[in-house]
Amino acid sequence: MAIAISEAAVERFEKLKQMRQTPDHVLRVGVRGGGCSGLSYFLDIVEKPEDRDKVFTFKDGAVTVAVDRKSYLFLNGTELDFQKTLMRTGFVFNNPLAGTSCSCGESFTL
Repeated sequence: MAIAISEAAVERFEKLKQMRQTPDHVLRVGVRGGGCSGLSYFLDIVEKPEDRDKVFTFKDGAVTVAVDRKSYLFLNGTELDFQKTLMRTGFVFNNPLAGTSCSCGESFTL
């Protein structure tokens, strides 16, 4: 398995890179302890992946997603999406490994 990214998330990330004038940067995703459910997701735009990151490319190499190896254990099979609704706008982690998620969608338990 791997990490997947929806077309909506690709488009949003590309727009963010344009706004920041950082066309060669990568999207770093991961998991850290904390949040109301025990583990929380994080996103960052960085210049390049870390040496030991798992790296995934999408859209013929136009979008790169980097995941540290420890976070990959919790994110394997996850799809990163971007949703814009009346109640919320932002990136969403569709994680099949998450047992319970909080209502904000930013933290989970296994």
